[in-house]
Amino acid sequence: MEEKEDNTKINIADPVQDHQETTFSFDFRTEFLQDENKTPFFKPRSRRRRRDTCVIFAFVIIHLVVFLITMAVNDCVHNSHDDCVFKALGRMSFQPLLENPFLGPSASTLDKMGAIRKTLLAEHQTWRLFMCPLLHAGAFHFMINLFCIIFVGIYLEKEFGSIRTGIIYMLSAFSGTLVTAIFVRDSPAVCSSGALFGLLGATLSALARNWKFYTNKVAALLTLFFVAGFNLMLGLLPYMDNYSSIGSLISGFLLGLVLFYTPRLRQLAQKKIGLGEYGVNSSFNWKQKLDRPVLRSASLLVFSLLFVGLLVAVLLGINISHHCRWCSYVDCIPYKRWSCNDLTSSCETMGSDKELTLTCMGDGNFRVFPFTNISQERTQDLCTLICS
Repeated sequence: MEEKEDNTKINIADPVQDHQETTFSFDFRTEFLQDENKTPFFKPRSRRRRRDTCVIFAFVIIHLVVFLITMAVNDCVHNSHDDCVFKALGRMSFQPLLENPFLGPSASTLDKMGAIRKTLLAEHQTWRLFMCPLLHAGAFHFMINLFCIIFVGIYLEKEFGSIRTGIIYMLSAFSGTLVTAIFVRDSPAVCSSGALFGLLGATLSALARNWKFYTNKVAALLTLFFVAGFNLMLGLLPYMDNYSSIGSLISGFLLGLVLFYTPRLRQLAQKKIGLGEYGVNSSFNWKQKLDRPVLRSASLLVFSLLFVGLLVAVLLGINISHHCRWCSYVDCIPYKRWSCNDLTSSCETMGSDKELTLTCMGDGNFRVFPFTNISQERTQDLCTLICS
């Protein structure tokens, strides 16, 4: 038998040329992976089940319960003698628009439920700091605020988890309330918009840290600015407060830098484990490990200093509005139906069997009401309307 000649050839690759080709392949594939993994900003990358995104819905339910209790306590039909909007709602009907432009309760009801007012804080009623973030000025405020919270909060909860989103929600809301307490005037202010602005600040920090991994960055920024700007405009009306919104926005941004990691980088790092054979330089991973703790630690330090400073200022009874006259215009537009300055409303009361006459001691305006059985709190509400 004839032996067959073995024509097998063994090729020895040039290690230098092989390394150059490998490095080029890595750069191309890495760029391809990054482009492929880019997603729209408000499209969560993780697919969590509905029960894993329950924190925001829990807060929404709490706000709903508190609002219903507030309207039940208000009892416009009884306390305002049928001078209400949507009387068919009975006990849950709203005060007139001239009294509350948000279709909500009276000022005295907000005071009862925990709204912040300068004179009440001076009496060391610190429990209001915890109730104020749960109160809404009215139905319009309630619907707009919670719609925005659901829109932003559900995205953050799906993207970064329930625990971190819940922590930012509560801490930023309370921080905003502390800011309100050192600027508040002698009129009731509610701070429920603070939680929304805390989530907006955290969303802004998440966008900034993951800027190169999103495709619609400009649209996302415009959306955030529109939501913030629209709610700040509403904050210029009575009872809503812009100080809590601004304070919560800053707090939420700092907390977002602390708690919101970069999920996209973590996902890419897992995919690149098998790319070590392409000659990956490990300095990139070390850079991420060194930069993140520094940024997060610095943000945590700044937030802690601000939080402690605000808390001490509130406990000491400091009110910056005494030293800053223009500060009142941050959350108020002067109008003939209300004032942006502290007013000491005092009225002369004259009653008969069927009528009650209130005369403002400051400007002489008066109004005759076809009833006499009225509470002292409601009398003060009407007096404030006449004098403003």
